[in-house]
Amino acid sequence: MAAILPGATIGIFGGGQLGRMTAMAARSFGYRIQVLDPDQACPAAYVADHCIAASFADVDGAVQLARHSDVVTIEIEKVAIASLDAAARFAPVRPSARILETIQDRARQKDWLVKRGFPVGEYRVAASAAELRQAAQALGGEVYAKAAFGGYDGRGQFQMSSPAEAEDAWAALRAQTVAVEKTLDLECEISMMVARRPGGETAVFPPAMNYHQHRILEWSVTPAPVAHELAREATELARAIAEEMQVEGLLAVEMFHARDGRLLVNELAPRPHNSFHATQRACVTSQFEQLVRTVCDLPLGSVELIQPAAISNLLGDLWLDGHKPDFVGAVAIPGVRLHLYEKHTPRPGRKMGHLSAVGHTVEEALERVKLATNCMSRKAMSA
Repeated sequence: MAAILPGATIGIFGGGQLGRMTAMAARSFGYRIQVLDPDQACPAAYVADHCIAASFADVDGAVQLARHSDVVTIEIEKVAIASLDAAARFAPVRPSARILETIQDRARQKDWLVKRGFPVGEYRVAASAAELRQAAQALGGEVYAKAAFGGYDGRGQFQMSSPAEAEDAWAALRAQTVAVEKTLDLECEISMMVARRPGGETAVFPPAMNYHQHRILEWSVTPAPVAHELAREATELARAIAEEMQVEGLLAVEMFHARDGRLLVNELAPRPHNSFHATQRACVTSQFEQLVRTVCDLPLGSVELIQPAAISNLLGDLWLDGHKPDFVGAVAIPGVRLHLYEKHTPRPGRKMGHLSAVGHTVEEALERVKLATNCMSRKAMSA
């Protein structure tokens, strides 16, 4: 299989921050970039050669993207399978439509994992409010109901404390199918990132530990401060899933470490992942450069850890009511770097950028990024 060499064009379905940072990594290699996104002014448009303003379900737009690309990849899962199939007639699509078809549906994704012997928490699938109530009862009452399709950053989810909330949850989710997951007693949440070339070469990044607030990632640290045995188990599990799925590109594997010692797969994402932004500072090769290498079938970069790093998300709440974050104060903190996505309309919960920090230890990196985030907060500015 021939490598796609610098000077070629990479097409990306999706022009959000992940597409933007992938495009920036690709540019350093000398690749040209075009993206397809519903928003002509998407974050990646400012660093791409061309932006096709089209829906992810627009087959004609997908064909246009692929006709003028040497390889096509994704930064978002919400691409219609028909669009991916249409693109594949003109250029390699990595990852494939079949992988997205499995991962896009939470219920199908969990079924795929279970059938292949990978560990997941207890769950049921419901197609009505009555089935949701029955599922919650079977799982002990406290569950998370998640729409099978769509949803991110906590959207499309409903936390139920008892089966009596089934009707409210069903009405709120407005989904045809719902994955119902038993609430777990967690020690921590970690994620793994596997890079896999078309020929089968793989590389697994050090694990990241993640902390969520209101079901949105607040901060993440690399490497995760967990026991060596747990990190090794998570690495082997993630690699096995990527190999079984025959991924070409990246595969993020979110995992739960339960207090009873079990390591369970939560969700899969066949693209760059928020919890691995720290690889830009922590590792020899970032997740974004690694995506470029995988889809172009270049030798994979080293995932060796250079230094501990942490990231903290900057949400649109910081910009509301005319407030301006204290960028100067944040970047004055040693080891801190600012990453903004050029999104021009802040909204509550919308990721506008992130801060990263490095340190001699994970604890120092996390302390620095938290200090910088607090420096930018509305509360700190009004004090």
